[in-house]
Amino acid sequence: MDIIQAMKERRSVRSYNGESLSPEMISGLHKAIEESYTLFGGNVTIRLKNFDLKGDFKPSTYGVIKGASDYFLMAIGEGEDSSLTAGFRFEQVVLKAWEMGLGTCWIAGTYKGSQFDQGEKWPVGESLKIICPVGVPEKQRMFEKVMRLTVGSDKRKPFSELFFDDDFKKSLTPKSKFGEALEMLRIAPSSTNSQPWRVLVKGDKVRFYYKPKYPITVIDMGIGICHFYETEKFNGFEGSFEKENDFPTPPEDWRYLISYTRVS
Repeated sequence: MDIIQAMKERRSVRSYNGESLSPEMISGLHKAIEESYTLFGGNVTIRLKNFDLKGDFKPSTYGVIKGASDYFLMAIGEGEDSSLTAGFRFEQVVLKAWEMGLGTCWIAGTYKGSQFDQGEKWPVGESLKIICPVGVPEKQRMFEKVMRLTVGSDKRKPFSELFFDDDFKKSLTPKSKFGEALEMLRIAPSSTNSQPWRVLVKGDKVRFYYKPKYPITVIDMGIGICHFYETEKFNGFEGSFEKENDFPTPPEDWRYLISYTRVS
């Protein structure tokens, strides 16, 4: 399975078979964490932790997750750069887990943080913001199916509503030179499937904007930009990111985040 296939197939998994990860799986996931990278700075720490589900201490996810004994824990520093890096780096790990046959599920709110934090010490300025179960998927519960239907997990806004060509009044065609990379961005996961990303393409420059909705919206943007950039790399293109001071003014409810320029 290549990374494009992983992006297309990956879904959130909330039901697991209850078994701990094998040593080989743990080694593979630690390698994925070590090899994950960022282009945006900030402060992010990712750890993998096992919980004994047969013991007295059980991490709580308020019934959202069932049968998971292994979790990623992600602590994030303050500021936009840290949030962007968190989404960008951790999505690399999530996609690698899927390639290994393992399910995951980003969770930002429906867990008791102190239980997952027990015994953990984070770098100064960072705090636990994201947890993510990882393991062998079990058959979906009815609860999962209802949740996916409620948040519209399998639905995405059309390409024409998200991506624009030269100005904000003209929709970009999927046949654009950035068409596949933006399509992988379009199908990326986001909080309650909010799909906050908006993009303006001018020549070789891609400017990323977003519609703020949640405190973790910039993390969502990091996830989507990871999909975009990994697709560019997969297709043999190179590019760089920069924060511009002078950029096209977006509609009032959008915010500018960062720009990408393809260089080869």
